Amino acid sequence: MKKITTLVSAVIAASCLLTGTAQAEYPNKPVSIVVPFPPGDLEDVTSRMIANTFQEMYKIPTAVINKPGGGGGPFPGAVSVSQEKPDGHTIGSFVMAVPLVGPQIGIPELSPNPFEPIGLYMNYPFVIAAAKDAPYQNLEEMAAYGKDNKLILGHFGAPLVPSKVSIVLADKLGFQWASEAGFDALDCNTLASGDVDVMNTTLQLILPCLDKVNILASVTSERINKIPDVRTVGEIFPELKISLWNGIFVHKDTPQDARDKIAAAVQKTVLSDEAQTLAAKTGVQIYWKDAKQSSAQLKTDGETIAKLEALLGN
Repeated sequence: MKKITTLVSAVIAASCLLTGTAQAEYPNKPVSIVVPFPPGDLEDVTSRMIANTFQEMYKIPTAVINKPGGGGGPFPGAVSVSQEKPDGHTIGSFVMAVPLVGPQIGIPELSPNPFEPIGLYMNYPFVIAAAKDAPYQNLEEMAAYGKDNKLILGHFGAPLVPSKVSIVLADKLGFQWASEAGFDALDCNTLASGDVDVMNTTLQLILPCLDKVNILASVTSERINKIPDVRTVGEIFPELKISLWNGIFVHKDTPQDARDKIAAAVQKTVLSDEAQTLAAKTGVQIYWKDAKQSSAQLKTDGETIAKLEALLGN
């Protein structure tokens, strides 16, 4: 009887061990990729591509969840990711402001930075744009106009890097914005409605009305291939040269096996023909930097942002 009892106990223990192993294998439940902006822009489009690849590779439902910040930029969405269980089933598709600016502006959930990169994969084709019929055709003419007239700037949130670049740019050009405001989306309608005079946005959001928009400059490290004649702000003022990237991030306590599987799906996506076709159509730069390379990039960009803050007098 004792032998039977011992055998039964061993079987139960083995069964529990096997069950535990199966439960621990990642992924074992639906996966969410949180995009802290509305649908439609490049981080949303590429994140959906990544979600499709992930789902195909691991046979687990994978969805993009848009959590725009209502003019507060990506920070509310990033906070929501930080509060989820760090098991790799909630992933962040984040711009540079999340890990580099969030910890500096007093958001408790983001300070210190709770995230680590899986990889960076995209540089935005960020531009400074105005309506085609605006009484200025370049930055110098805009500055001259802005000295005697009120110009309203639209951006994705005051703490974000392109917003800060636009404010420093105005100072260097010798004028000040009369006012500025944050928007969840800055597209053709934003200019057409007259809500702003000038906006910094991505080329993707104004492609449908490109013939009705005048692009004054790009906020990119290199000229955008789709608009090669448009100068970068870094060409005019070298201290403003910066790339505005997007990457995939997880909580720092996320297990390595989950990180590896996420990285495999992202890398497969960004190196695909579909991704390169998107790059050709929209001017976005798509590439792959692994976790180590991405961490080095974050360090460099942190130093650049510190210089930008100094220019702002912060």
